[in-house]
Amino acid sequence: MKTEPPFVALVGNPNSGKTTLFNALTGLRQKVGNYPGVTVEWKEGILYSQHGHPIRILDLPGSYSLNARSPDEQILVEALLGRIDVLPEPTAVICCVDASNLERNLYMATQVIELGLPTVVALNMMDVAERRGMRIDVERLQKRLGVPVVPCEAARGKGVMEVRLALSQHPLPVPELDMEKPPLVEEAIEDLVPLFEHRKTLDSVLAHGEARLLLSCDEDPGLGQSVWQQIRDWQKRFDVEIPGWRSEWITHRYAWIGDVMRECVKRYNPEKTSVTERVDRILLHPFIGFPVLAFVMGVLFYSIFTLAVPFMDALDGLIAWLGNGAGNLLPDGQLKNLVVDGIFGGVGGVVIFLPQILFLFFFIALLESTGYMARAAFLLDRMMSKVGLHGRSFIPLLSSYACAVPGIMATRTIESPKERIVTILVAPFMTCSARLPVYLVMIAAMLPDGPGHALKKSLILLLLYFLGTFVALGFAWVFRKTLLKGPSPSTIMELPSYRLPRWDSVFHEMIDRAWTFLKRAGTVIFALSIVLWFLMNYPLLEDRSEFEAPVQEVVVETVTEVDSQLEYSFAGRLGKVLEPAFSPLGYDWQITVGILSSFAAREVFVSTMAIIYRVDDEADDSIVDAFRSAQRDDHSPLFTPLTCLSVLMFFVFALQCVSTVAIVRRETRSWHWPIFQFVYMFAFAWLMAFLVFQGGRLLGFS
Repeated sequence: MKTEPPFVALVGNPNSGKTTLFNALTGLRQKVGNYPGVTVEWKEGILYSQHGHPIRILDLPGSYSLNARSPDEQILVEALLGRIDVLPEPTAVICCVDASNLERNLYMATQVIELGLPTVVALNMMDVAERRGMRIDVERLQKRLGVPVVPCEAARGKGVMEVRLALSQHPLPVPELDMEKPPLVEEAIEDLVPLFEHRKTLDSVLAHGEARLLLSCDEDPGLGQSVWQQIRDWQKRFDVEIPGWRSEWITHRYAWIGDVMRECVKRYNPEKTSVTERVDRILLHPFIGFPVLAFVMGVLFYSIFTLAVPFMDALDGLIAWLGNGAGNLLPDGQLKNLVVDGIFGGVGGVVIFLPQILFLFFFIALLESTGYMARAAFLLDRMMSKVGLHGRSFIPLLSSYACAVPGIMATRTIESPKERIVTILVAPFMTCSARLPVYLVMIAAMLPDGPGHALKKSLILLLLYFLGTFVALGFAWVFRKTLLKGPSPSTIMELPSYRLPRWDSVFHEMIDRAWTFLKRAGTVIFALSIVLWFLMNYPLLEDRSEFEAPVQEVVVETVTEVDSQLEYSFAGRLGKVLEPAFSPLGYDWQITVGILSSFAAREVFVSTMAIIYRVDDEADDSIVDAFRSAQRDDHSPLFTPLTCLSVLMFFVFALQCVSTVAIVRRETRSWHWPIFQFVYMFAFAWLMAFLVFQGGRLLGFS
């Protein structure tokens, strides 16, 4: 009879080297998935014991404690308690601990050990601890924690084999932590244990651990009404008999950890200032820190918009080559048009931005790996708190400069639900790479080539980026004062030591994120590209008997067959119907069609307009020439500077991205927030475009 391999959970604080250890233990034997019902990702791999037996290992989200507040932390606790249906209950735990920050890391480690699951503590970054003047008595620490403790340096592969050997013990020893509990807490645990012992594999030790952990829960973790009520009754009794019991528990745990530190850790040359402290005096300086941060961000953006360009051109050529190849293989007809124009044109319009996504995540992973990203969040925390956001919102908003989809996914690390929703609501204002084609084309159409215009174009582009950021922070302030009121966020942020980047982890993270972007955004774009192609090509013009009389007159007099087909299509008819709603912004029905098509993805606007104006060569200059020569029905210029500014204002503020709507739906698990977000951003974009166009006309501009 085949037996299931042991299932081991890997846990640890953020920046403890947990993922590096996971990669070292499993090599390439990994797969990535999602927990059911939420978008928190999990990574699972296989390692082999010293006897060659497979062991399943699950890399759980990093956390500072088991007192779950963010979605990541909730998943961590539920997985350890075996409450996730698609995962078996863990048979053991590897707790990755940063040896150079031992006191802080032992807080969660002791909570994990208290659960009663067989645990191996991987004492990672021993080299960093040594450099910081720490000498850890591993044997004594092992005795105090009551579990095997293995010193290692996962980034260099040292100690990884010893961790593997420790997991190969059979059976693994049951933890024997010598931390005492207040008598009333022990009484509560003994009262609750019978409620958990009936579970299929839960023995008495694990039931004690689960009862101990759930006593500190603030919200019902899905236990059932009667069990949760019994826990609440004990918490009410704690409130009366042990006022401030939650903070007292934390103090008690840290007092015990302090005793362990004094017994197990010897510090030599304690007065010596560490490299991290010396560097932080510069990078976190109130006056020097911000210019340095601005320089780092400038290099990041410069890389995205310059270094990525050759790769984007190459990718564009590859997509065009594939599209032409597919077109040559297929006979002329609607299927060929669908494949070439619909699928390759639509999906290619998103895939072409993959190099920028890769560059962005490469630099983000690099900054995280070296420890600077936490400093950036620390520096910006005061500014973010002015509008009611936590410093942790910085990374999701920064990610949104490449694409709002991964940016919104990055909000999972924000503990407060209200701050997380606010960050999600304003993240699409950050100028993503999909807006860039629209910006470049409209700016080029607005300003002719000439001396000094290159600088003006650059300043306009920079202004558009600042405008989106400024409005995002403004709306965050409004939401925190109205819809999502709450106390001002407090900052408890751990700054890891500076270290050399782990290149394998950096590239692994970059590829992983890029694949996630392609898989989630690409599938939505693929489906919508087909829908848009259908709407722009059906019904066929061949059946002219259905053509409506007023439209037919226009077709006969002024337009070619391509124009007629577009005008006759569902999209064209919709553009005509909605034209009155957009005409106050200076748009005709053709721009309206472009706006409608860009709901799939912003950059689709450019390709749609290229089709409308019959631009065979989709190089920017050709599209720009077509825009400059486009005329309204009264033969006046269509793309005047005011019209171009109006279009730019609309794209700066509107949520023209179905992928973003879909990911907001998944992250919030509700249609309420994505609908609200789409409506308020559309209304604001329409208003700003209206004010620019009509205000400019009143002032005499054209």
